[in-house]
Amino acid sequence: MTPKPMTAPELLPVATGKRSWAFLAGELRSRRGISALTIAISAVAAAMSLIPIYVFGVLVDRVTDGAPTSTIVSVVVIITVAAIAGGVFTALSSYTISKLGEAVLASLRERVLSRALHLPVSTLERVGKGDLLSRVGDDVAVMAKSVGDVIPNIVSALMLVTLSVVAMLSLDWRLGLAGMVAIPMYAMALRWYLPKSAPMYAAERVAMGERSQALISSMQGARTVRAYGLEQAHLAEIDAASGKARDIGIDVFRLFTRFGSRSNRAECVGLSVILAAGFLLVQGDYITVGQTTAAALLFHRLFNPIGMLMFSFDDVQSAGASLARLVGVIDIPDERSPGTGAIPTDGSLEVRGLRHSYDTGHEVLHGIDLKVAAGETVALVGSTGAGKSTIAAIAAGSIDSTSGTVRIGGATLADLGADGLRRHIAIVSQEVHVFAGPLIDDLLLAAPTAGRDDVRAALATVGAQDWVDALADGLDTVVGEGGHELTSAQSQQLALARLVLADPAVAVLDEATAEAGSAGARDLEASAEAATRGRSTLVVAHRLTQAAAADRVVVLEHGRILEQGPHEELVAAGGRYAELWAAWSLR
Repeated sequence: MTPKPMTAPELLPVATGKRSWAFLAGELRSRRGISALTIAISAVAAAMSLIPIYVFGVLVDRVTDGAPTSTIVSVVVIITVAAIAGGVFTALSSYTISKLGEAVLASLRERVLSRALHLPVSTLERVGKGDLLSRVGDDVAVMAKSVGDVIPNIVSALMLVTLSVVAMLSLDWRLGLAGMVAIPMYAMALRWYLPKSAPMYAAERVAMGERSQALISSMQGARTVRAYGLEQAHLAEIDAASGKARDIGIDVFRLFTRFGSRSNRAECVGLSVILAAGFLLVQGDYITVGQTTAAALLFHRLFNPIGMLMFSFDDVQSAGASLARLVGVIDIPDERSPGTGAIPTDGSLEVRGLRHSYDTGHEVLHGIDLKVAAGETVALVGSTGAGKSTIAAIAAGSIDSTSGTVRIGGATLADLGADGLRRHIAIVSQEVHVFAGPLIDDLLLAAPTAGRDDVRAALATVGAQDWVDALADGLDTVVGEGGHELTSAQSQQLALARLVLADPAVAVLDEATAEAGSAGARDLEASAEAATRGRSTLVVAHRLTQAAAADRVVVLEHGRILEQGPHEELVAAGGRYAELWAAWSLR
């Protein structure tokens, strides 16, 4: 049976070329001082590289006129001084260009990351993580390469080409015009190349995003893939995505080689016209042999910079496509409510008329009314797909409901705003990320102003102090990728310690002990109970022992509340919860 191909996810927006250049111009305008200094230094560096050619032309005329041998000494001195000065200014030019470029790139990276971190969960679920990761990974890498290698060479080449044309015109306007014969040929080559290459580079970046998405989705769901024997289907999907990116890359390279041959023809024609015009003008006694020599050398000197400019369009197109994708992320409208400055009167959590539908249009919640009193712990139980995690995500402000309201202490989430919401409510899910770096830095993300004693107290609250003290460097032990590997239970305890440090009035635990396994479940449940003590707590119960310990249990089925009440009453009632508890007790 042929596997059904996975549907390609929707992609994040991509900025237009006009918008991308407007962003870049705005960044440069905000740094006028270093931008002007960079241009000035680059101009001086280019001028120094042209002085030896001009002086060599003078030397040819002096030798022709029978000048003494000592003339060579002065020429050598001038060339030496120009070479030293050119080297110094070229180094300064590279430094200032890189400094300016890195500042712009840092601003771009920070703004993209800031916007990405505040994207709605629903948006990330709709577009998939691959597209976003390819932008903050591959596209930023392309931009970094451009800043470090491509842009300094392009600026230097532009300055050299401009000053060389001016120098040829100053030698003799006819020689200058002869050299400029090649310009239409270069322009025609670019006009042929750019319309064909721009869509190909944009398609290449999209194909790389699709490849990343195929890899990530397969790796994240590796257990499910193996369990259902879907390895071949996913490998086929990865192979198709990789093949698409490869084929586009080959087409781009083939187009680029054809572009190179057109540039070489322009060089040949330009130099031939200069030599022919120079010969005729010297014959007519309009110019000297030295002037013709200097003009020919100046044009020949342009082979590298013009080639650099022409061939750099390959990198410029790629960088332009990456810039458009990054600016596209920045320009995603921030739909978070700024809030009205409302302050909750207490720590109660209330949802009214909660309805929600995902992109499929299927409604998963049907008018949920639920209240968690200040300091009360309410457990949500039910079969898979009952709507437990959806209620938790909406209550915590992670996703917006289709209709209905959520209030904390009488204030709606919209009134609290994004900043106020995070101060009053926090969610801990089963998907816990341990950030790479010292363990204490990982914890201080929840409360940057907390001290080491506060961190130790939070760890002690959740029962993590002993194993943290046993680490090689204690709180300063490097954890996460490349560091000390933590167990699932330890990672979850860190998440609960962050909750203690953040100290919200309302806590939402979405199966926060699911990854502990049977052995560590009781300890982790004790950690969760300690971390949420005194807080209004909504618990999505993976284990019914959590429900039994809650003040109230709410039983959900197909997006509706079937029954609710204390554990003992529901068990005695003999309803759906009693069935779930009986099945759990037999495990």
